[in-house]
Amino acid sequence: MTEKVRIAQLSCGPEYSGVQKEIYDAAAMVDAEVFFPDIALADVQQGFSEFGLDVRSPDLKLAIARAKALVEGRIDADAVFIATCFRCAEAAIVRNELRRYIHENSTLPVVSYSFTERTTSGTLLTRMEALTTIARRRALLAREEQEGITLGIDSGSSTTKAVIMKDNEIVGTGWLPTTEVLKSAEGVVDLALQEAGIRFEDIEAIGTTGYGRYLIGKKFNAQLIQEELTVNSKGAVYLADRQHGSATVIDIGGMDNKAITVQDGIPGTFTMGGICAGASGRFLEMTAKRLGVDITELGPLAMKGMGDTVPMNSYCIVFGTQSLVNALAEGSAREDVAAAACHSVAEQVFEQQLQEVDIKEPVIMVGGTSLIQGLVRAMGELLQTEIVVPPYSQYIGSVGSALLASGFIRGE
Repeated sequence: MTEKVRIAQLSCGPEYSGVQKEIYDAAAMVDAEVFFPDIALADVQQGFSEFGLDVRSPDLKLAIARAKALVEGRIDADAVFIATCFRCAEAAIVRNELRRYIHENSTLPVVSYSFTERTTSGTLLTRMEALTTIARRRALLAREEQEGITLGIDSGSSTTKAVIMKDNEIVGTGWLPTTEVLKSAEGVVDLALQEAGIRFEDIEAIGTTGYGRYLIGKKFNAQLIQEELTVNSKGAVYLADRQHGSATVIDIGGMDNKAITVQDGIPGTFTMGGICAGASGRFLEMTAKRLGVDITELGPLAMKGMGDTVPMNSYCIVFGTQSLVNALAEGSAREDVAAAACHSVAEQVFEQQLQEVDIKEPVIMVGGTSLIQGLVRAMGELLQTEIVVPPYSQYIGSVGSALLASGFIRGE
């Protein structure tokens, strides 16, 4: 029986808002155990004073003291989960400072989350799964080369992708819209096999990721069924040839976005959001449709425009689309509207999610939206850095799955 992963919880408020049970349930789903580090009363005052952050909340003072105990090795844990209420500004400051402090002073994987009363175990599941993966599978995540013939399938909310790798090279790809999960997966696998010129029987190991990972993993008897946070970060640094040192991975998806800091190919801190559709690839799809262009044409169109001439900053996809319609009705150029839409998405990701991780260069953008040049330009301008978009960036989950699955050929 696999030993439970012990996740230390640092928090303020989940017990009062009814979220604590959801945290316990999410951890149980991935065979992990959430616990509150046990410290003495004297340690609370000392830890809080030494940390140097003047806060008023007793719960936040306790969280600070517990963080110091973890970093100083007085408490054993495999990972850290930091949770505070999204309404509290003081808690937001402490949450970010604790996440940074633990990341910089220990090897513990850490994720921070601002919860609401509506937070469910399902919302937290991917985050818990990623924490347990990093704790359990560090050796597998350290893999830098693909071996043999492996298949990776990424069942995303908008599209399904497949990649076949052979001896550390991509030899086949498949891409289809996600309609029926299994049919879409079968379709992309057929496309990848055809391009690679090999038979399914030749595949030595299979990895799956994305929303439909469990269903297609069962269908294809996958050796690896893994959430997107660890898989995508691994695929990103592999394709960008940045497997050593630090990096930041940004994936703006159709339904949710991910920002991950990576050290030597292993995720350190990460955040995942999907509350506001105005900050997602879905909004860019709607923008392209309203402008009468294919999504593949939106990027080049945006590169010709000036986004700052069109107001568009709503977090809501409905109001964002309304801003888009109003701008066109007032005579704004399509190029400017396209550029404004890209800037709006980049700015919201910056405001909502990139504050939750420590941005470290190089910044690597992946996923289908990384092919929209206007979005990449907007993100680069906000972060004031040159964004790296590696080849095959739209297949990032499939590549990461195929790479990690090769570790199962020899039983790692």
